[in-house]
This record gives sequence, structure tokens and C-alpha cells, in this order.
Amino acid sequence: MNSPSAATSPWRQLTRYQWLVLLVAWLGWVFDAMDATIYALVMAPALKQLLGSRATPENIAWYGGIIFAIFVVGWALGGVAFGVAADYMGRARTLVYTILIYAVFTGLAGFSHSWQELAVYRFLTALGIGGEWAAGATLVAEVWPESLRVKSAGLLQSAWGAGYFLAAAVYLLLSAQTWRVMFFVGMVPALVALVARLKVREPERWVQARRGALAAPQRRSTLAELFVPGRRRDTLVGTALAFVAVFGLWGATNWTPTLIRELLGPRALQEAASARLVSYAAMALNGGAIVGYLTFAPLAEGLGRRGAFLVMLLGSAAALPATFLLPSSYAQALVLLPVLGFFSNGIFSGFPIYLPEIFPTRMRATGAGFCFNAGRVLAAAGPFVTGTLVTYLGTFARAASSVAVIYLLGALVLIKARETRHEVLK
Repeated sequence: MNSPSAATSPWRQLTRYQWLVLLVAWLGWVFDAMDATIYALVMAPALKQLLGSRATPENIAWYGGIIFAIFVVGWALGGVAFGVAADYMGRARTLVYTILIYAVFTGLAGFSHSWQELAVYRFLTALGIGGEWAAGATLVAEVWPESLRVKSAGLLQSAWGAGYFLAAAVYLLLSAQTWRVMFFVGMVPALVALVARLKVREPERWVQARRGALAAPQRRSTLAELFVPGRRRDTLVGTALAFVAVFGLWGATNWTPTLIRELLGPRALQEAASARLVSYAAMALNGGAIVGYLTFAPLAEGLGRRGAFLVMLLGSAAALPATFLLPSSYAQALVLLPVLGFFSNGIFSGFPIYLPEIFPTRMRATGAGFCFNAGRVLAAAGPFVTGTLVTYLGTFARAASSVAVIYLLGALVLIKARETRHEVLK
């Protein structure tokens, strides 16, 4: 019989091993974010050196965009491929492999001698970054007790915000060093992979499901099973929601630096001061994001998964135009940016909660990895859509604000979403 204290504090039921699993997956996602952010921080100096005499601002932007697009494709492919791998060879093993992949190839990017080499290394890095989420989110969902699983997903997603701040801090400390050093720092996650290899075992839930699959082999692969009748709707809904979240983030939120420079006006010409103020704005946005990550879990428990998604979608649809159109000064933007980050980033905590719930154990990582990443390639068009809209609407603020329509479309997708609040993992 449980003691009163245990009954009133469900956290007491957690074992050290369950905390260790969350910590390993959380650190893996932290370094995911750090390694993904490193490129944005060092793109200009890296391409300036690699392009040599061709390093005009236009060429840096052009080749930088190509490398980013290649990175996005790698992220999507890795998320899907390693999601499938995690269902066949195990969550813990896949987690180790994916962390090693993005750590090693981030480090090797520091040895690049051409933009093509850098592009190849970023593609290979992205394979691991995409795959780590699918393996880590599924691992935590299956190891943590049902009563705390939703809260663990919120904690896990908050790692992305922590990873951004870590990358920013490393950049500030090493800004006087060559850009190559930043990539070398990206090899640190290999230590997390070592801990995972030594300490983390496969969830018993997966072990039993895998034994059953080997005893009675399925005719279809787990990837093909995502589209069988009875499963197709969940797959399409999960993919559509992830597409909306990523499209909105890349199509609008990532234009925050441009918004800030427009508000600064003549002061933006002072590059050092401008860079510092833009950094503060990005931190304000990310600070709100971390609160959003942690808030989604109680919303999902109180309002249901559909209700929590609806709050975040409608909040993003309102906060986006408000943030880009209302401020007339830098100070006003700093007030609104955390609100935008709360909604447009906070929605991502819904995916490690909802996606593992709509798929059974034997195909959970495949489903979560596919839904979270399949629409990422299409969503990468977000920045280009916004750039095109600038031509017609006149300013980045108006163009980015128009992207808010995507969140309203996401709210319509929820009509088809299955509510899973009172269901347990199968």
C-alpha cells in the first residue's frame, strides 16, 4: 500500500534508472540543438574562408542556403530511417548510433576545405540529429511510468531551448577563435553516447513486442504499416500537425533578426551593437519557448491533447502578427517575443507526448519519426515563401505575419485528430 506522501507526490515513484534515461535523452537533444545551431552562428565566417575570392555577401547567402537545405533533407531522412531502425534494433542502441553520428560529423565539419565538403558533413550530421529525437522520445515514453509520461515529454522537449543557450554561450566564449573550433566542440556529445551505451538498456515493452514480431513476422514493414486502413488517419494527422509547427517556425519566427534590424533603423548599421541586440532578442524568444515547452504537458493533461494543440495553434496565430506588426521600438519587441516563443515553439512539446500515443510499441519509433520529420522538407519552403511574400507585401513584418494562416489550417487538422488523453501506451 502506498504511503500518503507517495500518493500525493507521483515523482517519488521514479527510480534512478528512469531519471538516467531521461537525462541521457535530454542531453542528446540538448546537443542536437547545439550542433544544429552551430552552423547558423558560424556560417558567415566559415563560408567567407571556404569561398575565398568568391565570398561576396550574395554568394555567402546563396551557398549558405544550399547547405541549410541539404541539412534539412538529411534531418528528415535521418528521422524517418532511424525511427524505423529503433523499432527493429532497439531504442537505446539507435540512440547511441545517432548521437555518435551527429557528434563525429559535426567535428569533421571543422576540417572542411570547401563548401561542398561542409555540405556533405552537415548532411551526415543531420541524419543523426533527425534520428536522435525519434529514438530518445520513444525510449523515454516507454521507460517512464504512465502517470508521469506526459510530464517527461515536456522536460525532454525543453532540451532544445537549453541547447540553443549552450551554443550561444560557447560562441561567446570562443568568438575570438576560428570558426572551426565551434565544430570541434560539437564532438562533446560522443561522451553522452558512451554513457548511453554503458547504462541504458532496451525498454521491456519493446523487448516483448520484438519477440512477438519475430515469432509471427509481419508481411509489411513498419513504414508501410503507417498507411494501412485504420492507421492512415493518425499518420496523416500527426504529419500535418508537425508540418504546420515547423513551417510556422521557419517561415516566420526565424525572421526575428530581420524584424529587430528593421526596428533598430540606423543603429543596425553599427554591426557589433546590432549583433548584440539581435542576440538578446533571440534569447527573449527562446526564454519564452522554454516556458512553453514545460507548459504544454499540464495543458495536455487538463484540456486533452487536442485542446493543448488548439491553444498553441491559436496562440501562435495571434502572437505572430502581433509580434511583427505592433512593435514600434526594440523594447516593445522584447516584450512580445517571449509570447511568440511560448506558443510557436511550445507546441513542439506536443509531439513527444502525442505521437508515441497513436502508434503501438512495435512501430512507435517508426510512426513518431515519420510524422515529426516527413513534412520537414516541404516545411523548409517556409523561408522562401516568406521571402517571396516580401515582394508583394513590402516588408518582412507583413510577410512573416501572413504565415500565421498556417496555424489556422493546423487548427482545422485537429478536427480529424484522435484524442488520446485517457489512453495508455499499447
